[in-house]
Amino acid sequence: MDRTLPVLIWYPAARGGRGIVYHAAMTGEDGRDVPFDLPGIAAADAAPAAGHFPLVILAHGYGNAPEALAWLGENLASKGYVVVAPAFRDPAISIRTAAARAGPITRRPLDIAFVAQEAQRRARAGTGPLSVADAARTALIGYSMGGYGVLTVAGAPLNPALGPATRGILTPYAAGGSRIGALAVPDLKAVVSMSPASRFGDAPAWAAPGVGGIATPTLYIVGDHDKTVGYQAVRDLFDAQRRAPRYLLTFKEAGHSIALAGAPASMRDSFWNLDWFEDAVWRKDRLLPIEAHFITAFLDRYVKGEAARARYLDGLVVDADQGAWPGAPVGRVAAYSSGTPPVTTWPGFQPSRATGMRFEAKPAS
Repeated sequence: MDRTLPVLIWYPAARGGRGIVYHAAMTGEDGRDVPFDLPGIAAADAAPAAGHFPLVILAHGYGNAPEALAWLGENLASKGYVVVAPAFRDPAISIRTAAARAGPITRRPLDIAFVAQEAQRRARAGTGPLSVADAARTALIGYSMGGYGVLTVAGAPLNPALGPATRGILTPYAAGGSRIGALAVPDLKAVVSMSPASRFGDAPAWAAPGVGGIATPTLYIVGDHDKTVGYQAVRDLFDAQRRAPRYLLTFKEAGHSIALAGAPASMRDSFWNLDWFEDAVWRKDRLLPIEAHFITAFLDRYVKGEAARARYLDGLVVDADQGAWPGAPVGRVAAYSSGTPPVTTWPGFQPSRATGMRFEAKPAS
């Protein structure tokens, strides 16, 4: 059945303007929408900058809204990317029935593939704000259920066992199905998967070879206390993907709520609403800039082809706490590490702020 998918599009603008306020809603514990506002720095309907910029599809998680990821969409647009973020309109996550859960499992990969392919088509046709997007340089970013979706579209074959649970809708798109090729996105250069779901009940999301079928460089981001998708499950994905370079950024002590903006005022009145947005340990004003740092370096390296960005990704001390900066002053040091030996503090970080994280890299094998 046809569906209407509203999208938010961020793109480099010819000039700045007044920041906008995003108006959105997410479901509360009782299943009813809770509206919220988030201030932004984008200028609505601004004229696009001259040029052609890589295309990024940004997929939110189950029950989220694209406005809650505006911090990342705006940030990437300011760095020369066109970002398209669909609103998937999931059923209320508080409805704990098999039919409700089946909707996002079914739709997420199909919707992401459709939006990516349609955005590429409009970019090539020079349509609207996508006229400045370069379809030949496409990346996918997904969080949680969106993380499952982008890994599927990137080449992890769906498990046929998901067919019956999705009323047969996913059967032709699963491994061995007649329409598996319909999920492919051409000219895919990079994938970012944040806290991706990889199992639904007892069923793995993918059939063999799983993410081993992905031949696109991939960055995984997760908290090691993620009780929703499981930290070890994400580590297993990182280990299993062998056909392309892949990276794993781990936030020590962080849980699942690592990708959305800080909680707006109207989402602070109950634990359920607050827990959509806020981590138990990490402040969002620290967490999100670190994610933007690594996502930018990764996309610049593999989508824009800026080889110099590899210094922020390759050869890092795995545990940030083990980095050293010989001769650095004691106390508040505002300078940023170059990462040049003998300094092993992560490049781009202040000496007191490169802590509480792990970063691992593996080449294609």
